[in-house]
Amino acid sequence: MAEISAALIKQLRDKTSASLSACKKALEAADGDLELAIQKLREQGAVSAAKRADREAREGMIVTTYTPSRNAAVMVEVNCETDFVARNDDFIKFAQAVAALALAKRTPTIEALRAAMFEGMYDNQPVEKVAEEMVGKVGEKIEVKRIVLIEAEGGAVIDYVHPGAKLAAMVQLSGNGSDLSQIGKDLAMQVAAASPLVIERMAVPRESIEKEIEIYKQQAANDGKPAQVVERIATGKLEKYYQDVVLLEQAFIKDNGKTVTDVLKEAGEKLGAAVEVKRFERFQLGEK
Repeated sequence: MAEISAALIKQLRDKTSASLSACKKALEAADGDLELAIQKLREQGAVSAAKRADREAREGMIVTTYTPSRNAAVMVEVNCETDFVARNDDFIKFAQAVAALALAKRTPTIEALRAAMFEGMYDNQPVEKVAEEMVGKVGEKIEVKRIVLIEAEGGAVIDYVHPGAKLAAMVQLSGNGSDLSQIGKDLAMQVAAASPLVIERMAVPRESIEKEIEIYKQQAANDGKPAQVVERIATGKLEKYYQDVVLLEQAFIKDNGKTVTDVLKEAGEKLGAAVEVKRFERFQLGEK
């Protein structure tokens, strides 16, 4: 058997980020052949990934990144099994690299992202393959779970990531990107904190409205209210429902005396052009 030097072990570790003990074992099994040892580590990662495929991975981090002009941005969720691994440098580096690749390639779906090839890192392998290898390094299931890509023409995409990287949001606004940073950050925080469902009232699904009305009517009827009063109560409570789920009608998180509509109007007056929310997205870690 070839002598396995400390320098050779370090070289393998630098190439793969695997543990020193795993590198030593792989080199011993490969009789000192560096490339064969790399392959063995990859095979071990694939085996580990297969064994952990049915395990639940609901920890991890959410990463956002954007172009310098903010005309495009992505938000990616990468999962692991424990918060301990979520704070691991190798895991964080991988999650950030995945987000950067998603933006560079403009991958619109999770399937496209998993198949996308790294360039100049991770031996130019596809994301899904590198995720498998990560399992061998960190000892937990790793899953690139979801992505959203927003491209803004004539506007900007502003992001907000809550400390801890377990909650994040992005908002697409119309107007000049350089002027929209503050209002955009405020609204991204609004989306993260208040979790709206839609931008405006007309976008609320009809079935959701009917479901809410039936709930309110049943509650009022159970209290013995007359039919006319039941209708009035249902109508009033429906207005409160809109204020909860419609972004433009929500109370602004920095000043609950104003609505988001009020804040947008003030921003438009300050900037000299109307500011409009075109789209928003919100990720909370571990959502199904």
